[in-house]
Amino acid sequence: MNPAASTDSGRRRTTLLLAGLALGMFAFGFAMVPLYNLLCQVTGVQSVAIRSNIGPTLAVGTTKDGKREVVVKFDTSVHPNLPWEFAAVEHRLLVTPGEMYEVIFKARNRSSSQVVGQAIPSVVPWQATPYFNKIECFCFNRQLLDGGESADMPLRFIVSPDLPEGINSLTLAYNFMKLDASEEQTGTLQPSSATAVKSDSPKGSLHVSKGT
Repeated sequence: MNPAASTDSGRRRTTLLLAGLALGMFAFGFAMVPLYNLLCQVTGVQSVAIRSNIGPTLAVGTTKDGKREVVVKFDTSVHPNLPWEFAAVEHRLLVTPGEMYEVIFKARNRSSSQVVGQAIPSVVPWQATPYFNKIECFCFNRQLLDGGESADMPLRFIVSPDLPEGINSLTLAYNFMKLDASEEQTGTLQPSSATAVKSDSPKGSLHVSKGT
């Protein structure tokens, strides 16, 4: 066998292998985004694309659906080891998709000691999760209440006009959990006594919550 021909054949195989590897990595890079979005949809987590698209677009109120109304219910629970009372002022709202709304939650520390808690949100049905955009929420931070202290905790949200037509009612549920000493040292700690309820909105129109 001609050594030169053998060497050329080996080089061609190596070149084809490297080209195929580069093409595969290129294709995988494009596949990462849809795979990530699919994972977010399945797990009920808002993807970066969904948050960025819904937030700025809907905040200015250019895509609101004035003909449609959706019932939003608020459910609250507190873990047994957290000595707090926690509830929404309004338990039910009739909202227009694309408009911003505000609802206030009230919390009170029943103990005599300082306690730190974290609210864990969830949306039912889970298919509505990507379409419920929390603009401002106490659940973004850990909340601190001194013994006997009470606080108002605001939530500002927008329901996307892209919410599937078959979903006319959804529930936003919060479960408040107590954080132990090690967990209190990580993340952002928000003193609830400093949380103010504002009536003005920097973006778009703000609709004060009214029960129905």
